[in-house]
Amino acid sequence: MGKFKRELTEELIAFINEQKLFFVATAPSDEGRVNLSPKGYDSFKVVDHNTIAYLDYVGSGNETANHLNDNGKITFMWCSFDEKPLILRAYCYGQVMEKGTEHYMKFMQLHFPHVAPEAARQIFVCQIEAVQTSCGFGVPLYDFIGERETMKQWTEKKLAKGELDDYMVKHGNRLDEKLPVVKREKV
Repeated sequence: MGKFKRELTEELIAFINEQKLFFVATAPSDEGRVNLSPKGYDSFKVVDHNTIAYLDYVGSGNETANHLNDNGKITFMWCSFDEKPLILRAYCYGQVMEKGTEHYMKFMQLHFPHVAPEAARQIFVCQIEAVQTSCGFGVPLYDFIGERETMKQWTEKKLAKGELDDYMVKHGNRLDEKLPVVKREKV
């Protein structure tokens, strides 16, 4: 049976900090698609018991930011893959902290000092509305082998050539770049 809380406890913060993988989900207010993505790297920070932040790298689109600008709703999920099962969801309202702003630069220095500020696309800063834990008994056991280096290497090459921002513009990594909605009849 799931249990709800209003904020993260010290035990849940420790659990988050141990995880190598988390999931992010958003949806538009209209009939658009739910966007659900797995995330890795050291890109997630617990700011305090009510505030969390996710450092967003360049990807194939920018639906998460567009959805946040639309309705602010975002959900994060972590699940344990080791002996002690647990699923944790954080239901939040988030805002997009735009790359290059003074606030962005200060936030990067404070929470992500190991990342070059120009290497990321933006930061999502989220206020927790509720957290939910559930058993996780159905989640299989897995071992973490390591991070994929492909994205980091690709980003470093684009930065070295001064091409990252141009790539973002060309490939829909700006706000308001939406994919078309395909409407289907309800079954």
